[in-house]
Amino acid sequence: MIRLLRTALAAAILIVTPAFAHNGVIHLGPLNISGSFTRATLPNAPVGGGFLTIENTGTEADRLVSATSSAAKETQIHEMAMEGDVMKMRALADGLEIPAGETVTLAPGGFHLMFMGLNQAFVEGEKVTVTLTFEKAGTVDVELPVMTSAADAPAAGHAH
Repeated sequence: MIRLLRTALAAAILIVTPAFAHNGVIHLGPLNISGSFTRATLPNAPVGGGFLTIENTGTEADRLVSATSSAAKETQIHEMAMEGDVMKMRALADGLEIPAGETVTLAPGGFHLMFMGLNQAFVEGEKVTVTLTFEKAGTVDVELPVMTSAADAPAAGHAH
């Protein structure tokens, strides 16, 4: 009887927990989220960036449609791209497509999360939590470790 109760409890936990982390990777349906980090900011900096990798192991494309965080007044999905000789940054109003069977990396100088109107500085060694909402896979909270202000990748051994 106790074995049956344990099995039922384990099944219930899996049903109510659609996203889980394993080996530093957050799994949300067919999406695997890894390599998350942000950079330390100066004390009165108004903005910060968020970076991570999203792998879609599914057979259908999904879309990152929004991001929110209590660390900032507004969080947007952004793209940096060259227009002629000028690097331009813009919000992606329709979100970011994650094609089936592909990996999309949000990294400095490319796609990224933009935290606007920071409530306080991002301090190295702390974490910033962001809620990502996908069109099909749903919603998941991701912790971004705060790295140095010059970081361009998560620290070795930091997969989440």
